[in-house]
Amino acid sequence: MREMLISAARTYYMGIINKHIANIEILLTNPVGIGEDAHQDIQAVIEIELGKIADYHDKLEMLQKFFIKPQQSPEQIKENENDTNKSQKKS
Repeated sequence: MREMLISAARTYYMGIINKHIANIEILLTNPVGIGEDAHQDIQAVIEIELGKIADYHDKLEMLQKFFIKPQQSPEQIKENENDTNKSQKKS
């Protein structure tokens, strides 16, 4: 259950980040497509979108830092096994 909830949160944050990246790409490549008066200042809208990306990126980093266990490479697993074996031989 824990892994499912963490995975869902990670996927959600990545989706939101990608949505705001797409919004910025649209603004950069086709700024004429924005018809509302509130969106006349493209730089301001890009700054708002970047702020949203930064917010969700921070949340994603905190999730990874505090809740996702680091994956060990096969070399690290082998080293841990060797250290355990050495400790047992000394006893």
